[in-house]
Amino acid sequence: MADIVIGEVSWERIVSAVEKVRERLLRATTALEKAGVPYAVIGGHAVAEWVTRANQCGVRNTPDVNILLRRVDFDAAKVAMEAAGFVYQHAASIDKFLDGKGAKARDAVHVLFAGEKVREEYVLPTPEVTESEAGATFRVLSLEALVRMKLTSNRDKDRTHVRDFIDVGLVDSSWPAKFPPELASRLQHILDTPDG
Repeated sequence: MADIVIGEVSWERIVSAVEKVRERLLRATTALEKAGVPYAVIGGHAVAEWVTRANQCGVRNTPDVNILLRRVDFDAAKVAMEAAGFVYQHAASIDKFLDGKGAKARDAVHVLFAGEKVREEYVLPTPEVTESEAGATFRVLSLEALVRMKLTSNRDKDRTHVRDFIDVGLVDSSWPAKFPPELASRLQHILDTPDG
C-alpha cells in the first residue's frame, strides 16, 4: 500500500470540501427542476435538511449526494444532468452522475429509483417521488418516508441518522406505530439504545 501524505489541519480545505458537495447538490437539483423532472433528495442531505428545521447544531456533513427518481423519467434526467456538466455512469449495479469528466465515483450524484427495492432482501421498496416536499433549496423526501428508508436500509449510518432525528425531537416513541412490524422493531431498538 502506498504511503499516504497527511497535511496539516486546514479549516479552509474543510469548508471548501463541504462547499463542493453543496454546489454539486444544488447544480443537480437545479438541472432537474429546470427540466421539469420530478425528484427528491434522499440520504444524508435530506437528513440534514430535516435536522436543521429542529436544531441547526445537530447537522452532520456528508460527501454523498443521493437523489430519488422515477425510472420513467430517467432519460429526461440524463439529458438534464449531462447539460449541467455531469457524466452518466452505471457501475456495480449503481447509477450515478459523475461531476465532470475524470471525476471519481465519490464525486458523483447517486440515483435510486422510486418504488423499487435497492436490494432484494429489503423489507420495502424505496418511497415514491411524490412523498416529498419543497425544502429551503430543493425537494426533499418527507420525514416519514425518509425514516422508513433509513429503517429499511438499517446500516450503521442509517441508524445514526435515525438517532439524529430522535436527538432533535423529530422522532419519538409514537413513531414505531407508523411502520410495519420489522421496521417498527428496528426503530424501537434505536429508541431503546440511544448510545448505540
